[in-house]
Order: sequence, then C-alpha cells, then structure tokens
Amino acid sequence: MNYSKESHRRSQVLLALAFLCAAGSIRAQALPAEKRATSVGGETTQNQRLEASTKPLSHTLQQPSDSESRIGPDDLLDITVFEAPDLNRTLRVSANGEISFQLLGAIKAGGLTPRQLELILQESLRRTYMKDPHVGVFVRELQSHPVSVVGAVKRPGVFQIRGTKTVLELLSMAEGLADDAGDTVVVMRGATEPKTNGDGQVKVSSGADQETGASAPTPVATGEVPGEIVEINLKSLMDSVDPAFNLPVHPGDIVKVPRAGIVYVVGEVKKPGGFVLRNNENITVLQALALAEGLTRTSLKSQARIIRTDQGTDKRIETPIDLGKVLASKSSDILLQPNDILFVPDSSAKSAFYRGAEAVLSTATGVAIYRW
Repeated sequence: MNYSKESHRRSQVLLALAFLCAAGSIRAQALPAEKRATSVGGETTQNQRLEASTKPLSHTLQQPSDSESRIGPDDLLDITVFEAPDLNRTLRVSANGEISFQLLGAIKAGGLTPRQLELILQESLRRTYMKDPHVGVFVRELQSHPVSVVGAVKRPGVFQIRGTKTVLELLSMAEGLADDAGDTVVVMRGATEPKTNGDGQVKVSSGADQETGASAPTPVATGEVPGEIVEINLKSLMDSVDPAFNLPVHPGDIVKVPRAGIVYVVGEVKKPGGFVLRNNENITVLQALALAEGLTRTSLKSQARIIRTDQGTDKRIETPIDLGKVLASKSSDILLQPNDILFVPDSSAKSAFYRGAEAVLSTATGVAIYRW
C-alpha cells in the first residue's frame, strides 16, 4: 500500500516537471529573436544589434514632393536625440552621401529629406539601444543645392536653394536685371531628373500666351531634361500671368541673362558713344542719330557708313548711306543690328570754311574793339 502511494506521488511530480518544460518551450518560441538570444545565453553582441539596424527601411518611407529639399554632399546637419542629449551631433555629409553617427556607424543620408533621415535614425536606435527614441535633423548649412545666376544681373553668383525655385525668384535673389540686360533669359538644366507625363514621354508645350501672344517656352516645367537649354522671353516672363513662362529651377541648373546688343555712333555727331538696345529692340539709323543728339555742322552726311562685322567670318562689311537723303525721306531708314557702327565723317570743305569764317570773325571783332 505504501509502495503504491509513493509511486503515485512520483508520477505527479514527473507530470508537473513535464508541464513546466512544455510551458517554458512555448514561452521561448513566443519571444522575439533578440529576446531569445538574450535569455538563452545573454551574449547578444553589438555587431548583431548593428546588423539588425542596417536592414532596409526604404519601404516604410513616404516619397517626398519635388518642393522638399534633399540632403546632399557637404551639407552640415544638426542631429538631436531628445532622450539622449549625449548623442547630439553636428555632422558633415561626406562626398558619397554618408554620415558617421555614434553607435550606428555609417548611415546613408544623401538623397533623403531631413524627415526621412529622422525616421531612419529613430528606427535604427529603436532596434538597437533605445525603446522609443525621437530624433530631429536640421540642415544648418546647405552646400549641395547650387544654382548659378550669371550674365546681366546686378549680383551674379552661386545661390544655395532649398527645394525648387522659379526663374523670377532666382532673378530676385540676384537683385534684378542689370541695365544692359537683353530680352531673353536662358535656363540650362543640370542634374535634374527627367520628368514624364505618365507614358514615358517627355511632355512638351507648344501653346501660346493668350495675353502677349508669345509662344510658351519648351520644354515646360513638366518636361525637364538634364542638359536641356530653355530660352524664355523676358518681356513675356515679366508681363504674362501664364506660369509656363516662370519655369522651375532646380539645384544644378544655370540661369543666364545675355547682355543686350550695343550700337555705336562715332564721328561728326554731338554725342558719340555706344547705346544699349533696351530689350534687344533694333533701332534705325535716325533713332541712333537722335541718341547721339544729331549731326555737327561739319559732318559729311552723304558719305556716312554702316560698319558691320560678319559673325561667321569676322570680316567687316561697310555699307554707304546718304544721311541727307534719309533725313529728307528720300531714302529708306536702315535698321541697325547689335554691334553695328554708324560712322559720320568730317567734311574738309566745311571744316575749312568754318575755320576761315571763325578767323575772319575773330579778326573783325579785334579791329572793332581796337577802334573803339
């Protein structure tokens, strides 16, 4: 009888041990991989944690809009970990777009927005060292978004822009147009990625502005291609309300304002010099004479010449013009081109006559004074 009771107690003990072992196995299987490694051996290494933190997170990141600024090489970043101020760092992005963050090693930052980098750092810290981290990323110095504005502007230079700016905004940053600005502005596309209209084709506009009648620039904002050169009429840009003329400008682009042409009037005119063609508007011979304040009394009107340089051969071509007939409306008023020279020679006979008349007048005046 005692033997049967003892045997029964042993059976109960064995069943209890078996139940405990089964429960422990189930709990171990329910734990995450990291927890099981810690509970089994307590020897989870830093390398294993870092390996887990480097798993791709791109599928969890939202795609930024075109207007959001992206981090690039040489940008200076302020990184703040709110729960651990000792981890706060000011880091420069390397040439290959990486930052070296304490505990996490190299992190790819190039091409990301500050918000995307915040999410990546938060997730990496959550997987390795912290329970619920909050990270802030601020771009202290922007060095990877240059746009060059050159040509006939008041303050040409290289400007760092955040996101996308328009042509008018860039011209404002350059303090406006210079006095000798031409009638166009040229946008040379740099490192921007081509944008398509959904079917893989670059969208091109061929419409015209309803107010000014000017053709819209091509390609427009939705069809930008790296290496493309887009020319915009400045008058249409300034006067039109059509946004197609005010193209977006991206980092890597170059905005160039060509200088206007100049017409030179030299010789026997009252105010010789070079005259800027405002908005590159061509002027006639009579208009050039008006800018030079007219002819002198010794000018040889019938022997004037227009000197023009051929752009292909750099050869000078002289075209005779009789200013007397032009002034009398007996000959057509020729249209001058940029860099033309209108030369009005001196009349030797007139010069001699006026010199003689001045000498006679001077002598007569001296005699009259002497007799008086």
